[in-house]
Amino acid sequence: MFDGFETRRIATSGAEIHLRIGGDGPPLILLHGYPQTHLIWHRIAPALAERFTVVCPDLRGCGDSSKPPGGGDHSAYSKRALARDVVEVMETLGFVRFAAAGHDRGGRVLHRLALDHPQRLIRAAVLDIAPTRAMYQATDQAFATAYFHWFFLIQPYDLPERMIGADPDGWLQTCLDRWGRTPGAFDPEAVAEYKRCFREPAAIHATCEDYRAAATIDLEHDAADENRLVECPLLALWGGQGLVGRTYDVPALWRVAAERVEGGPLPGGHFLPEEAPEETLAALSGFFGSGAS
Repeated sequence: MFDGFETRRIATSGAEIHLRIGGDGPPLILLHGYPQTHLIWHRIAPALAERFTVVCPDLRGCGDSSKPPGGGDHSAYSKRALARDVVEVMETLGFVRFAAAGHDRGGRVLHRLALDHPQRLIRAAVLDIAPTRAMYQATDQAFATAYFHWFFLIQPYDLPERMIGADPDGWLQTCLDRWGRTPGAFDPEAVAEYKRCFREPAAIHATCEDYRAAATIDLEHDAADENRLVECPLLALWGGQGLVGRTYDVPALWRVAAERVEGGPLPGGHFLPEEAPEETLAALSGFFGSGAS
């Protein structure tokens, strides 16, 4: 799935990150979301590697990366901690400045990275998300129904862990089926790998900690930075048939959070790199290719 890519494992100050790297050119890191791994990029990373040095990590707590304890305040899975992993991984690889794309939870990591480390980012693309704080502030019955998993996964340890752990394959498949809108979009090999990784109890716990952090310490960080904007050019893409585009005015919310925003909807639902790989590739190639400084 990643022909020509090298597999690496890099120790950061808080985790060990499993990744693939391939290609030659300006550095570009691709961050995955829940409940997947770096394999979500398998249909577009090889093509991007024709123009960029592409880095595809498993986020801390996911895939074959390490899964440290969350801590009493869930800070080990704050987007600040995960963003620090990204910076340290790229530094180890020799990249001080880089471009980045993040889908789902990876997009939330990227938003925090843009605020904490603005000098690092050349350009950033967020896929199928709106800013976390704005979404929580607008919570109503429709949001809570559509995004029920946000409120399920933040329940105290170990209620969601036990419930998901009873049938991890079933839960993961439900997420793909519920949020995707494109029949046949998921490669069976990729799904089998998602399930292999997600069956690990430590992965289930770590991903719950990610959501618990999002509802607590991440909101504290976001509130402290409410008057700060993403400085680099930002591309916002979302699924035209997905939940976020039907629930929010995505570009309007990102214009409040960033200085320069462009983008629009793509076909399909939530999982753009798998549901609309050609359109996602074209959008990312055009955006990242238009600025290399």
